[in-house]
Amino acid sequence: MIGFLRGILAEKGDGYIVIDVNGVGYLVSVPANSAAYLNAEGEEVLVHTSMIVREDEMSLYGFSGKGELDAFKKLIGVSGVGPKAALAILSALTLDQLKQAIVFEDAKALQRANGIGKKSAERIVLELKDKFTAAAPDGSYLDAGAADVAMDQGGRGEAISALVALGYSRGEAASALASVPDNDLTTEEYIKRALKNLF
Repeated sequence: MIGFLRGILAEKGDGYIVIDVNGVGYLVSVPANSAAYLNAEGEEVLVHTSMIVREDEMSLYGFSGKGELDAFKKLIGVSGVGPKAALAILSALTLDQLKQAIVFEDAKALQRANGIGKKSAERIVLELKDKFTAAAPDGSYLDAGAADVAMDQGGRGEAISALVALGYSRGEAASALASVPDNDLTTEEYIKRALKNLF
């Protein structure tokens, strides 16, 4: 198996790059928001890779960080989610957005990815909720249980209840509030800031 590739960026296109490693060009599928696209052709690039071997093809998927690679592997471990679907999710969401969507059960966020429907998004949330952590407002990371506790405390918890009453899902409300860094706001202020994140 190929763990990573370091070489010269020979070509970049829609959804892929070609890396020249000692005269051999490796075609690597990458997320649309990959940092590899920031490199100019001719510059050195490094990607962490996952090689998928099938009867009729052998494909390389590349990521700028080990966190993205780990998320990719977790996603393809979900029943019915293949490499292309996992890549679409990582193209539509940043790693932190993906973690928050899963931890806070925001299946709608996952549906922003091409080819991911409601059932697939809900299955991903169900199967991966306990395997991801999400960024807390102070920049640290919370696991699913701790995230629920943090969100339920004080004004944040009341704000979630209010947003749910307005028709948002608990996952949408929690995800929007996770983006609010302040910890000493009133319930009303939390709601106002969360609503800005929801629009």
